[in-house]
Amino acid sequence: MSITYQSDQGVGTITIDRTAKKNAITGEMYEQFVAHLKEAAADSAVRSVLITGAGGTFTAGNDLKDFSNPKFAQIDSPVLGFMQGLAAFEKPAIAAVEGLAVGIGVTMLLHCDLVYVADNASFSMPFTSLGLVPEFASTLLLPLIAGRVRASEKLLLGKPFPAAEAVVMGIANAVLPAAEVLSHARRVARTFNSLPPGSVRDTKKLLRQAQSAAVQEAILREASYFGPRLAGAEAREAIAAIIEKRAPDFSKFA
Repeated sequence: MSITYQSDQGVGTITIDRTAKKNAITGEMYEQFVAHLKEAAADSAVRSVLITGAGGTFTAGNDLKDFSNPKFAQIDSPVLGFMQGLAAFEKPAIAAVEGLAVGIGVTMLLHCDLVYVADNASFSMPFTSLGLVPEFASTLLLPLIAGRVRASEKLLLGKPFPAAEAVVMGIANAVLPAAEVLSHARRVARTFNSLPPGSVRDTKKLLRQAQSAAVQEAILREASYFGPRLAGAEAREAIAAIIEKRAPDFSKFA
């Protein structure tokens, strides 16, 4: 299980590479992700970062086994460090998405500057069905990007939606054939090699500055709900049902 990193022709490519588990992300992998973001930020030859997944899948989201860790959503946890690191990353971040993008696999896209998705991509944010709440400032950003009603549909119901709808909602820039999405995203990422890097960074800062404090506050606010819910009976029932391959029973909860 790993997050791999390669720097080539001005692009730092971060790949979620745990194909046996549909690229589900563990705490250790979040730490690797943060380390690679710092490496890319410190390297003046890297003008942009490209985030993708191996094996035709972006990511199935958080590894459910890590949810058993009581420190999962605490302020010093690897996942919170990843969220704060990507949200504050100063260079352009481009995502290339194929296949499944679940949970944080969708919410992290709200913090990328350009997002290209394959025609076989499927998105879902099933937080409520897991007895949890959304994360990564999605309760702030998704209503701003997609509108309150559409954001409510995606975050309250958690049902999957296709690549074309991700574009309509403002999560992604364009849909491409699965065989072309990564190469297209890489070509776009290399465009920044011919642009003045200071100007690009300042423009990204200005685009995000009005909401940057609110985003960090939202990340912590959501985490303050996420942690207790993760330890709660609803989440335990939801996760047990997945492990036991049965339908969850929430009828006993008020």
